[in-house]
Amino acid sequence: MNLFSKVPFYGIYIILAVVLSSCEAKVETKETAKSIEPVDLVYPQLDTENSRWFFFSSASRPFGMVNLSPDTEVDGAWGSGYRYKVDTVQGFSHIHAWQLSGLSVMPVTVDDSNEKSIYTDFKSKFSHDKEKVSPGYHALSLEKYDIDVELTSTTRVGLHKYYYPKEGKKAAILFNLNGILGPNENTDGLLEQIDSKSLKGELVIKETTRRPKPVKLYFAIDLNAEIASIEKDDKTGNYLVFLKGDTDEVLMKAGISYTSFENAKGNIDTELAEWNFDQTVKDSRKEWNGLLGRIKVEGNTEIAQKRFYTDLWHSLQGRRIISDVNGAYPDYTGETFRVGQLPLDDSGKPKFHHYNSDSFWGAQWTLNTLWGLVYPDIMEDFVNSLMQYYKDGGMVPRGPSGGNYTYVMTGASSTPFIVSAIQKGLITEDLDKIYQALKKNHMAGGIMGKAGYEHNTTIGGGLKYYLANGYVPHPIPEGRFGGHQDGASMTMEYAYQDWTLAQLAKKLRNTEDYNYFLKRSQNYKNVFDTSIGWMRPKDVAGKWRENYSPYEHENGFIESNGAQSTWFVPHDEEGLAQLMGGKSAAVEKLDEQFKTAEKLGFTAGNSHSQELHPEYRNIPINYGNQPSIQTAFIFNKLDRPDLTQYWSRRVANTVFGGLSPATGYNGDEDQGLMGSLAVLMKIGLFQMNGGTEENPKYEFGSPSFDKVSISLQNGKSLIINSLGASNDDVFIKSIQLNESPYTKYHITHDLITSGVTLDFQMTSEQPTIE
Repeated sequence: MNLFSKVPFYGIYIILAVVLSSCEAKVETKETAKSIEPVDLVYPQLDTENSRWFFFSSASRPFGMVNLSPDTEVDGAWGSGYRYKVDTVQGFSHIHAWQLSGLSVMPVTVDDSNEKSIYTDFKSKFSHDKEKVSPGYHALSLEKYDIDVELTSTTRVGLHKYYYPKEGKKAAILFNLNGILGPNENTDGLLEQIDSKSLKGELVIKETTRRPKPVKLYFAIDLNAEIASIEKDDKTGNYLVFLKGDTDEVLMKAGISYTSFENAKGNIDTELAEWNFDQTVKDSRKEWNGLLGRIKVEGNTEIAQKRFYTDLWHSLQGRRIISDVNGAYPDYTGETFRVGQLPLDDSGKPKFHHYNSDSFWGAQWTLNTLWGLVYPDIMEDFVNSLMQYYKDGGMVPRGPSGGNYTYVMTGASSTPFIVSAIQKGLITEDLDKIYQALKKNHMAGGIMGKAGYEHNTTIGGGLKYYLANGYVPHPIPEGRFGGHQDGASMTMEYAYQDWTLAQLAKKLRNTEDYNYFLKRSQNYKNVFDTSIGWMRPKDVAGKWRENYSPYEHENGFIESNGAQSTWFVPHDEEGLAQLMGGKSAAVEKLDEQFKTAEKLGFTAGNSHSQELHPEYRNIPINYGNQPSIQTAFIFNKLDRPDLTQYWSRRVANTVFGGLSPATGYNGDEDQGLMGSLAVLMKIGLFQMNGGTEENPKYEFGSPSFDKVSISLQNGKSLIINSLGASNDDVFIKSIQLNESPYTKYHITHDLITSGVTLDFQMTSEQPTIE
C-alpha cells in the first residue's frame, strides 16, 4: 500500500542536511516565485535532532489547542517528542505545550501473534523516505502494521486518516491515556463508548515541579467507521477500539477541552462538522499562508528564503490556546478549580483567546517587536489573556500553564510585553487598571519576589533586598527558594523592567511613580564593578564575589555568565558605556567579545555539544539563549552602526542560516523567541528596549534580502529595499525614506505605520568612522 499514490502532496519535502553554500541556486524568476506560497517554504524538521517535547509542530493551526504530531521519543524533557534520528513512532499526541501533553493514539492491526502484547509493544518503525511534513499536515507509514497515516487539524480538533491493510488482521486504534511525554505524566485515563461511531474520555495531566496542580483533559472522538468492540488492559490502562466494516480509509476526529466533554464535542461540531480531510488541509494551509504572507521577501538564495519562513513559522508556535470555541476556559488560579468564561462580543463569540504560554523572558527583543509590528492582533490577544489571569488570580503571570501560574524564570517579564503593546496603540482601554496590575508585580508581594517556580513564598527573588539596598544579593541569605536565584542577573532584569513601567507611568502622567521607578531603573549600576569593568555579584553585606571570573557560567547570572549579562542594560546603554570609560572603550570591549564568540559560532551550543565541550558555556556572547541576544545592536547606541550591521549579519548567517534536522537554533528556541529574533535580524529591524518608550524606535541592522514587504494591519505597507544585500553587501552606505535622504539609523513607530519605503544602498566596504 503506497500512501503517496493515494493522496495529494501538500508540503514540500526538503532534502536533509541542507546547508548554506556559495553554489546555492537563486530563486530564478518572478513566475517561479509566484507559484510558491510561504507555507511551501517552511521546513518543520529544522533542529529536530535536538528538540524537546513542545518544540516540533506539524498538523497544527497557529497557536492551536491541538498540535497533533508523531512522538518518536517520550522520556526526557529535552530528548522527547519528535526526535528526527529516532526511527520509531510511539503514538500521535494531540498536545505538545508548555508543561502539558496528552491524548496519544496509535492505529494498529491485531491478530493472534500480537493480541497479548499489543498494549505494551505497539511502537512501529517508520522511514523519512515515506514522510511528508508541512504546516498543518503530516503523513507517514507505520511499517509494523502497514498502515499509512495522515494528520491535520483545526484549532481545537485533530483529524486523522488511516489506511489499513485488507489482509486478515483486525483494524484497531490504541488509546494510550496513561503515558508520559517529556516531564508530563498522564493518569486516570477513561474511555467510554457513546454510540456506534462515537467515544468520550478524560485523563489527568499530573502536576509537575513547574505546574503544581494537575490539569484535567476531556476529549470527544467521532469516527466514520463503526466500532466493533472496546477492550481495556488493566495493567497499563490502555484501551483498544476495534473497528468493523470497510477500514480501507478510516477518518477520526478528536476534539479536546480543558473544561468538559460537552465543550470538547462542541469544539468538533463548530470547527469540523464535515468529513472532508482534503478541505481541512487546504483550510489550514490558507490560514498559515495568511499569517506567513504578511511578510514577503525577495532575493537571496532559495535556502535563505526557506529558512526565513521557517523562522517566521516558529514565531507563531509553542504558545497554545486553552479556551474552547465558546469561550470557556480552565481557571486553576484559585483554591479550587473553576470553569471561567471569556467575555463575548455582540455576535456571541469570545473577544479573545486564553493561552498557555512559556515565559516572556527575552520577549522584549523578539515577540515584542515582531508581533507588535506584523501581528498586532496576536499581541493584543495575548495581552487580554494575561489580564484575564490577573482578574482571576490577582497577578499578571510571566508563564501560565493550563490556566495556572508556574512562576517560570524570574522578574516581571510580562511588563515590557504589555507596555510595548500600549505604546504602539494596540491596547487603549483601562490603562490605569493595567498599570496598577503591572505595578503590583514590581512591589513587595509581587511576582518579582518569586524566583523560578517558587510557588508558595516570595523570598527567592530577593525583592526585599532590591527595594532596600538597590540590588539583589548573591546568594540569598535565607537559602534557596525556587530556581534561577542569581542576584546580579535579577538586579539588572528588575532595573530594566522598572524602566519600562516608568514609561507607562509617564504616559499616564503619574509623575510620582515615574520618578520612583526611573530611579530604581539605575540599580544596575550597583552590580557593576568599575575595578574590573564587568557586572559582578555581591553578597548581602555588599562584598564583591571573590575568585570571580566573568566567563564562568551561572556565577550570579541566570543561564549566562558575567561577560554576556554585563550588556543587559537595554534602557541605558549610554550610562553603561560611561561606567566602562566612555563609548569608545565600550565599543572596543564589545567588539573583542564578538571576535572571540565568533570562533565558537556565537553560541554555547546545544546540550549535547556542551557535554563534549563544556568550555562553550564560557563564551562571551551567546546567541543560543536570551540574555545577550541584543548585543549586536548595542553598537548603534554607541555611535558605531557599522559594527551593528557587520556583527548582526555575521550572527544571522552563522546561527540562523541553513536547514537541517541537526541544527537550527543552537540552544533553546523557547517557543518562538529565537525564530522571532532570526526574522528581525534578517529584515534588519530591532528594538533595544523592547518598544516600551513613547513612540518606539526600530534600530536598523543589515537586511539579508534585496526586498522585504510587510503588510501592516492598518492597510499600509513597510517596504525595505536593500539591493546588494543578497550579494553579501553588509554595510549601509546611504538611506532614503520615501525617496528623500535620511540620516538616522532608526525609525519611529508612527513613521512605519504611516506606510513608508526605506531604500538602503548597500556596500561591502566598511565606512570610515571619525
